[in-house]
Amino acid sequence: MHRYILHNDQILDAAERCLSPGQVGLLSGWGVFSTIRVAHGVLFEFARHYARMHRDAALMRVPLPPADWMETRLLKLVEANDARDATLRVVAVRNRGGIWEGPGSERDSDVIALTTKLTDWGAGVRLGLVRDARHAASRFAGTKVLSWAANLTLYEEAHHSGFDEVVLLNERGEVSECTSANIFVVEGSQIWTPPLSSGCLPGVTRELLLGEVRVNGIKSGERTLFPEDLERADAVFITSTTRALLPIISIEGLNIRHDDRVRGLLLDEFRRYLDDYVAAHAGG
Repeated sequence: MHRYILHNDQILDAAERCLSPGQVGLLSGWGVFSTIRVAHGVLFEFARHYARMHRDAALMRVPLPPADWMETRLLKLVEANDARDATLRVVAVRNRGGIWEGPGSERDSDVIALTTKLTDWGAGVRLGLVRDARHAASRFAGTKVLSWAANLTLYEEAHHSGFDEVVLLNERGEVSECTSANIFVVEGSQIWTPPLSSGCLPGVTRELLLGEVRVNGIKSGERTLFPEDLERADAVFITSTTRALLPIISIEGLNIRHDDRVRGLLLDEFRRYLDDYVAAHAGG
Protein backbone atom coordinates (compact mmCIF):
# COMPACT_ATOMS: atom_id res chain seq x y z
CA MET A 1 0.00 0.00 0.00
CA HIS A 2 1.20 3.52 -0.73
CA ARG A 3 1.94 6.10 1.97
CA TYR A 4 -1.19 8.25 1.83
CA ILE A 5 -4.87 7.38 2.16
CA LEU A 6 -8.08 9.30 1.57
CA HIS A 7 -10.40 9.72 4.57
CA ASN A 8 -13.44 11.73 3.49
CA ASP A 9 -12.06 15.20 2.70
CA GLN A 10 -8.54 14.59 3.99
CA ILE A 11 -5.38 13.06 2.59
CA LEU A 12 -3.68 11.41 5.55
CA ASP A 13 -0.58 9.38 6.24
CA ALA A 14 -1.62 5.74 6.43
CA ALA A 15 -0.06 5.50 9.89
CA GLU A 16 -2.39 8.17 11.31
CA ARG A 17 -5.31 7.07 13.48
CA CYS A 18 -8.53 8.16 11.85
CA LEU A 19 -11.05 5.36 12.40
CA SER A 20 -13.07 4.29 15.43
CA PRO A 21 -14.44 0.91 16.61
CA GLY A 22 -17.76 2.72 17.02
CA GLN A 23 -18.12 2.92 13.24
CA VAL A 24 -20.48 -0.02 13.01
CA GLY A 25 -19.43 -0.88 9.48
CA LEU A 26 -15.87 -1.62 10.57
CA LEU A 27 -16.96 -4.28 13.05
CA SER A 28 -19.65 -5.89 10.90
CA GLY A 29 -18.44 -5.40 7.35
CA TRP A 30 -21.35 -3.04 6.68
CA GLY A 31 -20.16 -1.18 3.64
CA VAL A 32 -19.44 -1.41 -0.07
CA PHE A 33 -16.28 -1.05 -2.14
CA SER A 34 -14.79 -1.08 -5.59
CA THR A 35 -11.34 -1.62 -7.06
CA ILE A 36 -10.36 0.76 -9.86
CA ARG A 37 -7.48 0.69 -12.32
CA VAL A 38 -5.56 3.97 -12.44
CA ALA A 39 -4.06 4.34 -15.92
CA HIS A 40 -1.82 7.33 -16.62
CA GLY A 41 -3.57 9.23 -13.85
CA VAL A 42 -7.08 8.43 -15.11
CA LEU A 43 -9.65 6.45 -13.10
CA PHE A 44 -10.52 3.86 -15.74
CA GLU A 45 -14.30 3.50 -16.16
CA PHE A 46 -14.99 5.40 -12.94
CA ALA A 47 -18.64 5.96 -13.90
CA ARG A 48 -19.27 2.22 -14.19
CA HIS A 49 -17.55 1.51 -10.88
CA TYR A 50 -19.55 4.24 -9.17
CA ALA A 51 -22.81 3.00 -10.69
CA ARG A 52 -22.20 -0.46 -9.25
CA MET A 53 -21.24 0.98 -5.86
CA HIS A 54 -24.40 3.11 -5.91
CA ARG A 55 -26.57 0.07 -6.65
CA ASP A 56 -24.90 -2.00 -3.94
CA ALA A 57 -25.00 0.87 -1.43
CA ALA A 58 -28.74 1.30 -1.97
CA LEU A 59 -29.30 -2.43 -1.47
CA MET A 60 -27.17 -2.49 1.70
CA ARG A 61 -28.52 0.82 3.04
CA VAL A 62 -25.07 2.44 3.05
CA PRO A 63 -25.08 6.23 2.48
CA LEU A 64 -22.89 7.12 -0.51
CA PRO A 65 -21.70 10.61 -1.52
CA PRO A 66 -22.27 11.89 -5.08
CA ALA A 67 -20.08 10.67 -7.92
CA ASP A 68 -18.39 14.02 -8.62
CA TRP A 69 -17.52 14.46 -4.92
CA MET A 70 -15.92 11.02 -4.83
CA GLU A 71 -14.06 11.30 -8.14
CA THR A 72 -12.50 14.65 -7.20
CA ARG A 73 -11.14 13.28 -3.93
CA LEU A 74 -9.90 10.03 -5.45
CA LEU A 75 -7.89 12.01 -7.99
CA LYS A 76 -6.33 13.99 -5.12
CA LEU A 77 -5.22 10.70 -3.57
CA VAL A 78 -3.74 9.56 -6.89
CA GLU A 79 -1.79 12.82 -7.04
CA ALA A 80 -0.61 12.60 -3.41
CA ASN A 81 0.75 9.08 -3.93
CA ASP A 82 2.01 9.78 -7.46
CA ALA A 83 0.01 6.67 -8.31
CA ARG A 84 -0.50 7.34 -12.00
CA ASP A 85 -0.40 3.62 -12.87
CA ALA A 86 -1.77 1.76 -9.90
CA THR A 87 -4.66 -0.06 -8.31
CA LEU A 88 -7.10 1.97 -6.20
CA ARG A 89 -9.51 0.63 -3.60
CA VAL A 90 -12.40 2.86 -2.49
CA VAL A 91 -14.66 1.94 0.42
CA ALA A 92 -17.84 3.43 1.88
CA VAL A 93 -18.25 2.35 5.53
CA ARG A 94 -21.55 2.84 7.33
CA ASN A 95 -21.06 4.63 10.67
CA ARG A 96 -24.46 4.42 12.34
CA GLY A 97 -26.90 1.70 13.35
CA GLY A 98 -27.28 -1.00 15.98
CA ILE A 99 -26.29 -1.11 19.64
CA TRP A 100 -22.54 -0.73 19.02
CA GLU A 101 -22.70 2.68 17.39
CA GLY A 102 -20.06 4.93 18.91
CA PRO A 103 -20.63 8.48 20.16
CA GLY A 104 -19.64 11.57 18.26
CA SER A 105 -19.98 10.31 14.70
CA GLU A 106 -20.49 13.30 12.40
CA ARG A 107 -21.13 11.37 9.19
CA ASP A 108 -23.54 8.63 8.25
CA SER A 109 -20.69 6.94 6.38
CA ASP A 110 -16.98 7.36 5.76
CA VAL A 111 -15.24 7.17 2.40
CA ILE A 112 -11.78 5.61 2.60
CA ALA A 113 -9.46 5.00 -0.33
CA LEU A 114 -6.00 3.53 -0.80
CA THR A 115 -3.67 2.91 -3.71
CA THR A 116 -1.04 0.28 -4.35
CA LYS A 117 1.25 -0.81 -7.16
CA LEU A 118 -0.03 -2.96 -10.02
CA THR A 119 0.21 -6.73 -9.53
CA ASP A 120 2.04 -9.02 -11.92
CA TRP A 121 -0.36 -11.97 -12.26
CA GLY A 122 1.96 -14.00 -14.46
CA ALA A 123 1.12 -15.75 -17.72
CA GLY A 124 -1.95 -17.61 -16.46
CA VAL A 125 -3.69 -19.09 -13.44
CA ARG A 126 -4.35 -22.51 -11.97
CA LEU A 127 -7.80 -22.86 -10.47
CA GLY A 128 -9.25 -25.07 -7.79
CA LEU A 129 -12.96 -25.78 -7.67
CA VAL A 130 -15.30 -25.18 -4.72
CA ARG A 131 -18.89 -26.38 -4.59
CA ASP A 132 -21.75 -24.54 -2.84
CA ALA A 133 -19.64 -21.39 -2.58
CA ARG A 134 -22.22 -18.94 -3.94
CA HIS A 135 -25.86 -18.58 -2.93
CA ALA A 136 -27.40 -17.37 -6.16
CA ALA A 137 -30.92 -17.14 -4.71
CA SER A 138 -29.90 -14.52 -2.14
CA ARG A 139 -31.00 -10.97 -2.94
CA PHE A 140 -27.51 -9.88 -1.86
CA ALA A 141 -25.79 -12.13 -4.40
CA GLY A 142 -23.45 -10.18 -6.65
CA THR A 143 -22.98 -7.27 -4.22
CA LYS A 144 -19.46 -6.09 -3.51
CA VAL A 145 -19.63 -5.65 0.26
CA LEU A 146 -16.98 -5.32 2.96
CA SER A 147 -17.94 -8.71 4.42
CA TRP A 148 -15.23 -10.28 2.24
CA ALA A 149 -13.81 -12.79 4.73
CA ALA A 150 -15.31 -15.84 3.01
CA ASN A 151 -13.66 -14.86 -0.30
CA LEU A 152 -10.33 -14.19 1.40
CA THR A 153 -10.49 -17.55 3.19
CA LEU A 154 -11.20 -19.42 -0.04
CA TYR A 155 -8.41 -17.52 -1.80
CA GLU A 156 -5.93 -18.32 0.96
CA GLU A 157 -6.93 -21.98 1.00
CA ALA A 158 -6.44 -22.10 -2.77
CA HIS A 159 -2.85 -20.90 -2.40
CA HIS A 160 -2.17 -23.40 0.38
CA SER A 161 -3.39 -26.13 -2.01
CA GLY A 162 -1.14 -25.00 -4.86
CA PHE A 163 -3.75 -23.04 -6.85
CA ASP A 164 -3.86 -19.35 -7.77
CA GLU A 165 -7.65 -18.96 -7.51
CA VAL A 166 -10.81 -21.05 -7.35
CA VAL A 167 -13.91 -21.52 -9.48
CA LEU A 168 -16.97 -21.07 -7.26
CA LEU A 169 -20.11 -23.08 -7.94
CA ASN A 170 -23.53 -22.06 -6.67
CA GLU A 171 -26.16 -24.17 -4.89
CA ARG A 172 -27.35 -25.53 -8.26
CA GLY A 173 -23.89 -26.72 -9.26
CA GLU A 174 -23.54 -23.94 -11.83
CA VAL A 175 -20.32 -22.03 -12.44
CA SER A 176 -20.61 -18.58 -10.85
CA GLU A 177 -17.24 -16.80 -10.68
CA CYS A 178 -13.91 -16.78 -8.86
CA THR A 179 -13.31 -15.07 -5.51
CA SER A 180 -12.38 -11.82 -7.27
CA ALA A 181 -12.82 -12.41 -10.99
CA ASN A 182 -15.44 -13.34 -13.56
CA ILE A 183 -14.97 -16.34 -15.81
CA PHE A 184 -15.44 -16.83 -19.57
CA VAL A 185 -15.31 -19.82 -21.88
CA VAL A 186 -14.37 -19.74 -25.56
CA GLU A 187 -16.34 -21.88 -28.01
CA GLY A 188 -15.22 -21.33 -31.58
CA SER A 189 -15.81 -17.63 -32.28
CA GLN A 190 -18.08 -17.13 -29.27
CA ILE A 191 -17.34 -16.31 -25.64
CA TRP A 192 -19.77 -17.06 -22.84
CA THR A 193 -19.91 -16.00 -19.20
CA PRO A 194 -22.37 -17.02 -16.46
CA PRO A 195 -25.46 -14.78 -16.12
CA LEU A 196 -25.91 -12.64 -13.02
CA SER A 197 -28.54 -15.15 -11.90
CA SER A 198 -25.62 -17.50 -11.14
CA GLY A 199 -24.73 -15.26 -8.19
CA CYS A 200 -21.67 -13.71 -9.81
CA LEU A 201 -20.60 -10.12 -9.32
CA PRO A 202 -21.27 -7.79 -12.28
CA GLY A 203 -17.62 -7.00 -12.97
CA VAL A 204 -16.72 -3.91 -14.97
CA THR A 205 -14.36 -5.81 -17.30
CA ARG A 206 -17.07 -8.44 -17.77
CA GLU A 207 -19.51 -5.66 -18.69
CA LEU A 208 -17.08 -4.20 -21.21
CA LEU A 209 -16.57 -7.55 -22.95
CA LEU A 210 -20.33 -8.00 -23.21
CA GLY A 211 -20.86 -4.54 -24.63
CA GLU A 212 -18.09 -2.16 -25.57
CA VAL A 213 -15.06 -4.28 -26.48
CA ARG A 214 -15.85 -5.84 -29.83
CA VAL A 215 -13.79 -7.84 -32.34
CA ASN A 216 -15.20 -8.60 -35.79
CA GLY A 217 -16.34 -12.20 -35.97
CA ILE A 218 -16.34 -12.77 -32.20
CA LYS A 219 -19.66 -12.79 -30.36
CA SER A 220 -20.15 -12.55 -26.60
CA GLY A 221 -23.04 -13.46 -24.35
CA GLU A 222 -24.31 -14.93 -21.09
CA ARG A 223 -25.11 -18.61 -20.61
CA THR A 224 -25.51 -20.97 -17.71
CA LEU A 225 -22.31 -22.98 -17.41
CA PHE A 226 -21.41 -26.16 -15.55
CA PRO A 227 -17.93 -27.60 -14.88
CA GLU A 228 -18.26 -29.89 -17.90
CA ASP A 229 -18.71 -26.78 -20.08
CA LEU A 230 -15.31 -25.53 -18.91
CA GLU A 231 -13.82 -28.85 -20.00
CA ARG A 232 -15.51 -28.80 -23.41
CA ALA A 233 -14.47 -25.21 -24.17
CA ASP A 234 -11.62 -24.32 -26.52
CA ALA A 235 -10.20 -22.11 -23.75
CA VAL A 236 -11.15 -20.54 -20.43
CA PHE A 237 -10.09 -17.16 -19.09
CA ILE A 238 -10.91 -14.88 -16.17
CA THR A 239 -11.44 -11.13 -16.08
CA SER A 240 -11.14 -8.42 -13.45
CA THR A 241 -10.07 -4.82 -13.08
CA THR A 242 -6.57 -5.84 -11.99
CA ARG A 243 -6.14 -8.90 -14.25
CA ALA A 244 -7.70 -7.71 -17.53
CA LEU A 245 -8.11 -11.01 -19.47
CA LEU A 246 -5.97 -13.77 -17.96
CA PRO A 247 -5.84 -17.31 -19.40
CA ILE A 248 -6.56 -20.42 -17.36
CA ILE A 249 -3.74 -22.97 -17.30
CA SER A 250 -5.61 -25.68 -15.41
CA ILE A 251 -8.72 -26.36 -13.33
CA GLU A 252 -8.81 -28.97 -10.59
CA GLY A 253 -10.22 -32.28 -11.86
CA LEU A 254 -10.82 -31.02 -15.41
CA ASN A 255 -8.96 -31.28 -18.71
CA ILE A 256 -8.69 -27.74 -20.05
CA ARG A 257 -7.88 -26.76 -23.63
CA HIS A 258 -5.67 -23.80 -24.45
CA ASP A 259 -6.61 -22.26 -27.80
CA ASP A 260 -5.61 -18.68 -26.95
CA ARG A 261 -6.41 -17.00 -30.28
CA VAL A 262 -9.77 -15.47 -29.32
CA ARG A 263 -8.62 -14.27 -25.91
CA GLY A 264 -5.56 -12.70 -27.51
CA LEU A 265 -7.66 -10.76 -30.01
CA LEU A 266 -10.01 -9.58 -27.27
CA LEU A 267 -7.11 -8.55 -25.04
CA ASP A 268 -5.61 -6.47 -27.86
CA GLU A 269 -8.96 -4.75 -28.37
CA PHE A 270 -9.41 -4.25 -24.63
CA ARG A 271 -6.02 -2.54 -24.43
CA ARG A 272 -6.98 -0.28 -27.34
CA TYR A 273 -10.22 0.57 -25.58
CA LEU A 274 -8.33 1.43 -22.39
CA ASP A 275 -5.86 3.63 -24.28
CA ASP A 276 -8.72 5.44 -26.04
CA TYR A 277 -10.52 5.94 -22.73
CA VAL A 278 -7.41 7.41 -21.11
CA ALA A 279 -6.81 9.73 -24.07
CA ALA A 280 -10.41 10.95 -23.90
CA HIS A 281 -10.35 11.54 -20.12
CA ALA A 282 -6.80 12.72 -19.50
CA GLY A 283 -6.76 16.14 -17.85
CA GLY A 284 -10.52 16.02 -17.42
